[in-house]
Amino acid sequence: MRITKDQIASFSSNDFHARSLDLLRERFSQQDVDFEEVVRKIQAFQIAIPSAALGNGKASNKRSRTGGEPRDLNEKLEDIGLLQQLTSKTNSVSVYIPWDLPEDYREVKGLAKELNLKFDTMNSTSSQDQNQKEYAKLGSLGNPDKAIREEAIAHNEDVINIGKNLGSKGLTVWMADGSNFPGQSNFRNTLGWTEESLREIYEFMPSDWDLMLEYKPYEPNCYHTVVPDWGTSSMLAKRLGSRAKVLVDLGHHLPKTNIEQIVATLMYQNLLAGFHFNDSKYGDDDLNPSSIKPYQLFLIFCELIGGDQDGVQNWDSISWMIDASYNTQDPLVDLIQALEAITIAYAKALLVDREKLRECQQNGEGSRAQEILQMAYLTDVRPLVCEARVQAGGVAEPLEAYRILMIRNKLVQERGAKSYNSIF
Repeated sequence: MRITKDQIASFSSNDFHARSLDLLRERFSQQDVDFEEVVRKIQAFQIAIPSAALGNGKASNKRSRTGGEPRDLNEKLEDIGLLQQLTSKTNSVSVYIPWDLPEDYREVKGLAKELNLKFDTMNSTSSQDQNQKEYAKLGSLGNPDKAIREEAIAHNEDVINIGKNLGSKGLTVWMADGSNFPGQSNFRNTLGWTEESLREIYEFMPSDWDLMLEYKPYEPNCYHTVVPDWGTSSMLAKRLGSRAKVLVDLGHHLPKTNIEQIVATLMYQNLLAGFHFNDSKYGDDDLNPSSIKPYQLFLIFCELIGGDQDGVQNWDSISWMIDASYNTQDPLVDLIQALEAITIAYAKALLVDREKLRECQQNGEGSRAQEILQMAYLTDVRPLVCEARVQAGGVAEPLEAYRILMIRNKLVQERGAKSYNSIF
């Protein structure tokens, strides 16, 4: 389904929004903040939606299904098109293969163009779906059996070829390889085999593609993971070449990890590939971004903006993707909430007084530096985010519009109450 221009226009901003915006303008003028420049930056910040996030999957509890879920890649593109109409915050899709294998490339690309969407980084799933019986025991790209490693490499090469046909420019690789018992695997050998496999994939990629290496301290294995942290991932990236970098998944860290420091360290080396936005209470939870640790997300954006402004790593070289699991909620509602939360954290980070903060850092003034950060973080930027969205052609309140227009009900009518796209 599509939302008409008249429907979008009916959800324009109100007087309360105008008054809130005037207060922000007055405050910004006192702080020497360029209001229009901040709005422009918020509008330009676009976040890719993963094709895997548009449905609940074949939930064991049928009551968890929302109904009207997309049944193929085309319908997932249509749902992302709805999100873009409402939020003006996502102009691309990150495709998972083989879960969302295109049936007709020309049709898929034509639909994406019609919806003003492009194809972001491709995602291979060599750790899960290709040969589950063998991979689950000894891994894929780091498997002791060369034949199995070659099979996993071939899968990644297939994903690259699919991405070339769609117009993508990158590949994300995450490996579940590891072990559950001491002595089960040889740490050095599995790491070496993984590097050899990644090198073949890297050399197979087109010269204008990037390889994004994801890391995970645990899960599904509970004793060791071949690529458990940013250090191992960055080591592999350096050994592969300049087009290999490190992808940071915010949910894939041990509790109390200083992720903003990891981000700064990767930027310092020009090794930050991008993000999978989510959140976690304990570890690897894939919760809605900013639902648990909103201040952490704000601090991460502070490092990102600072690194870009200091010329360490260019903002445009970084990819932005959501990666969360909405198995019991309406996925479109959660994605709207996720896009809003990420944008709010970014907008707040834009308000940090960098000059004053640098002075504090130079002099080691911790209390004053904290006040500067808190001044930005505690600013209610929702009117600013709303204004940026409306100016870009979206609606003032996307969730309100989604519910009033009864979009989920209409999708159920179109696709059926039992429609789903099982990926897990």
